[in-house]
Parts: sequence; structure tokens; C-alpha cells
Amino acid sequence: MQLEAYVGEPDVERLKAALKGKPVDRVPNFENLVDDQHVTKLLGREAGNTLSYGGDPAKGAGEAVGRPMRAGDFLEFCQITGQDVMVVEALWTPFKKRAPDGTLKTVADRSVKTRQDWEALVFPGESDIEDRLQYIREYKEAVNGTRIGVMLLGGCIFQTLYEMVVGLTDFMMMCYEQRELVEEMLEVSTVYFEKLSEAAVNEGIDILYVADDFAWKNGLMIPPALFKEIWLHRMARIIAPAVNRGVPVMFHSDGKIDDAVEWLIDIGVDGINPMDPYGIDYRDYKKRFGSRLTLSGNIDVEWPLVHGTPADVERDVKEHMEVLKPGGRYIAGSSHSITNFVPHENYIAMLNAIHRYGLY
Repeated sequence: MQLEAYVGEPDVERLKAALKGKPVDRVPNFENLVDDQHVTKLLGREAGNTLSYGGDPAKGAGEAVGRPMRAGDFLEFCQITGQDVMVVEALWTPFKKRAPDGTLKTVADRSVKTRQDWEALVFPGESDIEDRLQYIREYKEAVNGTRIGVMLLGGCIFQTLYEMVVGLTDFMMMCYEQRELVEEMLEVSTVYFEKLSEAAVNEGIDILYVADDFAWKNGLMIPPALFKEIWLHRMARIIAPAVNRGVPVMFHSDGKIDDAVEWLIDIGVDGINPMDPYGIDYRDYKKRFGSRLTLSGNIDVEWPLVHGTPADVERDVKEHMEVLKPGGRYIAGSSHSITNFVPHENYIAMLNAIHRYGLY
């Protein structure tokens, strides 16, 4: 299966307009991550995945090695697929610990169980911020003369702690038994991402994309009232530099996020991703939130993308377009990312269908 020619060159103004509820020429297509084997087939050479050259940050802080995809490769990827924006990854709070030989290693072993463990860590600083800014500058230089934009992806203040630093069960218990320590941990992450967001906006990013998985398929991981108290005002601070400057903000969490959608709208989020199909009915979300919030994703990775046929993929994309396209505020894409498990012909079928049925 071949990638078909599409109408409308990649243009970040299209993506920004979609996030702000303004008219667009076609539905934008966007992916959090396209894995390396797909990138290799599209470019005809190895170039890493769209979040990293040399690692896989989507798998966690311990895999966030190397650097983001090289700017020239990402630019070509966008031109081939019609994606409007290149993404600089900064997902995880860069907590570190000192090894016996004196070197610093990213914390990803879920070893922090007490205040003593916490206070032994090395917290993020200005050098960690500069490490991300250098790639924003590299990407900004690369897109000069094109209409492709640059996006920063970060903000995992809650998920970094339960997935990398403490461990899921222990952290959830800690929210009740050691709430003061939890809030201190969240605050360190918040200050880091606050500074990074401000600096990134100053560098001229086109879109701020914050991500922090806080829900299962049945709802939030901890009771909504408690989660709102410890998390929402901090996320509001992280996105404030973008909100205050009119830079569009998109937010990502897997799971059923019904309890949090109104909160996100209130703090200035313009769009949500990925509308996890195991917890969200996209038809329901279109009715409830579609006039106030841009909806992104929901093409199920498992079916049709992994286990379906190209015809199944095309049919599913068309059904999504029929519901989500009217009135705008829709960004097409998968329910999480295009992994190497997705047959390449199904990924191509999805892109072709998005471009075919997404024209206004």
C-alpha cells in the first residue's frame, strides 16, 4: 500500500486553528509517537522514532536516552505524512540519584519509599532545562522557511512519581498516608516544568503539549476530589506561560477522564488526546465537549490498527470523521501511538483515510 498525495501542505497554523476552534481546510493528523520501524520505511533510512534518536521515552525515564529525532529527519517525516508539527520530548521529571562511582543516573527503579530516600535524590536544575531548549532551537531553525511548527511535550508530574520514582501501589498509598511528602514531590516537578514551559514559550514554540496519565478505563486513579486538590492547581501553573501568551495547549491522559474534563477546560486547555476508546465514547464526548474543546485521537490501536485490515482502518476513520469532523475541533490520530506492532499498511491506510475524508 502506498501513501497517497494529500491536499494542503503541513502547516502549524492549521493545527493551532483546530485547537482554538477556528476553521481549517482539512482535519489535521497528529501522533504522539511513531515507532522506529515505520519511520525507517517512510524515510528509507534509520532515524529513530519521532520522540527519540537512540531511546524510547514513551517506555519511561530509564529509556529516555540519546536525543530527540534529528531535526532534518523529523522535518522530512512531517512532509511525507502531512503532520503539521515536530515534537521535542520532555516527558519525565529528570530526578537523578548518585551511583557509588559518583555518576548521576536517572531514577527509574521505583526505589523511593521514604522521606530519606526522597531527600537523597538530585533534583532537576537549569542544566536540565537547557538540555531541552537546545533541541527547541534546533527544530526552530530547521523549520525556518516551511510552515511546520514546533511543539514541546512534557509535564508528567504525577506519572513520573508512580511509574518511575515510587511505584504504583506504594505511591497511591502514599497519597493518603504521606500526603505532605507527595505534595512536596509534586511541587518539585511543578517548579521544573513551570520554568521549562516559560522558557519554551520564550523560544517560540507553537504549541504546548502536556501529558500526565492519571486515569484507568473506569475513571481516575485516586478519588477526584483528592486528585483535584493535589494536582490541578499545579498543572494550571505549568500551562500558564502558554495560556497567558495565547499559545495553544493540548493535554494527554489515557483512561476515562470524564471527572477531569471540565477542570482542564477551566485552566485553559484547548484540546485533549487520545480519547482512550476503552474508557471514552467519542460520540458522547463530541456532544458534551465538542464545542468547547478540541478532540484528538481515538482510532483504536488494538482494533483496527493492529488486528484489522486496511479496509477496517479506512472504515473506522470514516466513521470517526462523520461524527467528529462537523463543526471542527477535531485532530485525527490513534488512541495512543503507532507502535511497531501496527502493520505498516494499516498505518498508511489510516493516513490516506484521514487525508481523503478530512477535507472541509
